[in-house]
Amino acid sequence: MFDVHSFHYSMKNFLPCLGLACYLQFAIADGSKDNLAENVRPVPPPGISLNDADRTELQSGVDALGKEIADLKSALVKKPVLEALLPDVQIFHNAVRYALTYNEFFATNEVTKAKTLLKEGMDRAQSLRDGKTPWTTQSGLVVRGYRSKIDDSVQPYGLVIPNTYPSSGGSSYRLDTWFHGRGENLSEINFLADRERSRGDFTPGTAIVLHLYGRYCNANKFAGEIDLLEALENVEKNYLIDENRIIVRGFSMGGAACWQFAVHYAGMWAGAAPGAGFAETADFLKVFQKEAVNPPWYEQKLWHMYDSTDYAVNLFNCPTVAYSGEIDSQKQAADMMAKALAEEGIQLTHIIGPKTAHAYEPKAKEEVARRIDSIAEAGRDPLPRKIKFSTWTLRYNQMRWVTIDGLEQHWERARVNAEIVGPAEIKVETKNVSALTLSMPPGRCPFDITTDPILSIDGTKLTGFPAQSDRSWTMHFRKVGSAWEVSKNVTDGSNKLEKIHGLQGPIDDAFMASFVMITPTGTPLNSKVGSWVASEQKHAIEHWRKQFRGEARVMADSDLTDAQIAKMDSNLVLWGDPQSNKILARIADKLPIKWTSAGIAVGEKNYGADHFAPVLIYPNPLNPKHYIVLNSGFTYREYDYLNNARQVSKLPDFAIIDLNTPVNARSPGGIATAGFFSEHCYLPPLRQ
Repeated sequence: MFDVHSFHYSMKNFLPCLGLACYLQFAIADGSKDNLAENVRPVPPPGISLNDADRTELQSGVDALGKEIADLKSALVKKPVLEALLPDVQIFHNAVRYALTYNEFFATNEVTKAKTLLKEGMDRAQSLRDGKTPWTTQSGLVVRGYRSKIDDSVQPYGLVIPNTYPSSGGSSYRLDTWFHGRGENLSEINFLADRERSRGDFTPGTAIVLHLYGRYCNANKFAGEIDLLEALENVEKNYLIDENRIIVRGFSMGGAACWQFAVHYAGMWAGAAPGAGFAETADFLKVFQKEAVNPPWYEQKLWHMYDSTDYAVNLFNCPTVAYSGEIDSQKQAADMMAKALAEEGIQLTHIIGPKTAHAYEPKAKEEVARRIDSIAEAGRDPLPRKIKFSTWTLRYNQMRWVTIDGLEQHWERARVNAEIVGPAEIKVETKNVSALTLSMPPGRCPFDITTDPILSIDGTKLTGFPAQSDRSWTMHFRKVGSAWEVSKNVTDGSNKLEKIHGLQGPIDDAFMASFVMITPTGTPLNSKVGSWVASEQKHAIEHWRKQFRGEARVMADSDLTDAQIAKMDSNLVLWGDPQSNKILARIADKLPIKWTSAGIAVGEKNYGADHFAPVLIYPNPLNPKHYIVLNSGFTYREYDYLNNARQVSKLPDFAIIDLNTPVNARSPGGIATAGFFSEHCYLPPLRQ
């Protein structure tokens, strides 16, 4: 019996990497120059110059396909089934339009790729006009798209469809998701072209494989994270997917993404297969990047969002097979996870390719595939009797039949251990949790439906409601003092402002859902604030497109009424000050930080309005189910683009920016103070 912790096969030499994922792993190597914040290279890099003939031909093709799409929108308005397939055409148009508009042709062969994509887009458009959709039933390599709720952008993804699909019996299929490696040249053109020629590293014969674009090169964080959830939803609408046989896997930057999805959404997957990558921020940057890491206290707290080591116990509910090359510096990721799991009494299955650097060793790759195939065949347990769940934020608040509805303190470890211990009895132990829900879907509750279940939560004995006739069961609980009580609802019914799932911050959380940027039309408080606001808004819009591959929706403050805002299903990013932005003026007195021409009041401390400005995230007083954000886009900047482990939140719930300190590649100015709002009523502002 072989030891998975020292799994070795003899190997004569390293084999060349295959497919885009492996190519990308070596496309850009981080080095010491990428630790110089004052000399940051651009990501993505500048493109090459096109000759006039190619540019003219491509622009003509983009214009023609754009007109065809516009005509299709009108023609299909009463044909919703076909209209829903428009993103499958728009992905081709956007890919070439972006590359032309933003100088993102990186090699001469991409011109040919672009011309091919424009032809494919036109062919699909014409087929769609005729009511024909051959790509929707095509096997092999297929590229498709969906419209994102975040910014209304069309995002691409690739599929590998087995030849057996669809089976005559209509059986559902295993789905493997794949997260690609780092690639600073990974434009939409290159992604689509590769997804039409390469099946990837792992293509189980009877499984559908979903290749994520992940909104470019961010290790599937923030909007890149939502890309998986939205693409998965789109695939499940269009293909027969077995929700109990979904596997997450990836290598290098994609391995980091896999670790994150495995621990954040452990209850969704049948299994996980991360390879290399990184699993946390601080140690990885010290080991891999040779970077001196000493961020402010609030940034260290925010590491808890994407540090997979902090959520390691969640893999109790997600079978995991890790892979590393023996001499790969990114073996550090699995080693860190193994250490974190060992502290929970869990031994990580870690397959190691002998004498191998940043690649899959062939025999080790076979072993990873064998184990994951076995895990997928067994499938996800529809209702595990035992749950172990840890989180640091209500952004990630669910593990199967356990949902955490409230925390005593964000960015401190919260824990729930829950177990069905009898025919109608559950034992729950919690830490740093103030409210929770236990819920079992129809057909899954194991309780006798004629019996009141008994619950023990941190020693408090409670009698529950019996399960319904469809064998579903849901109960809510809230902590009052040190004891737990049954609650009628997720909230306590008081309508008090408190942090809940989707309204818990930090600032970057607003950009993981639908958002609209609101431009001020009035006169600013002073020229310094006005200039800084205009520059930061421009930066946010430009870098949203560069880093998250969408075009931010922008409206003027004068175009919105309170009634319209109340009906909007979007977070509002308000640029300006209470004098220049009409919407901010209407809600200024309802915010926890007071901003007037006299100054900015944060608790008992005041900052002069002449050269300070606040950034913050807060429930919108005009639409409390959504956020307002003041004067900020996503909070990491150009320096952080150079290593994906740096791409984490840099600012908490609020900060006061000193405009006398110049904006740079790491910060929007000087940070005079910053902190998190409290769990209840968002007051008073807390430093730590």
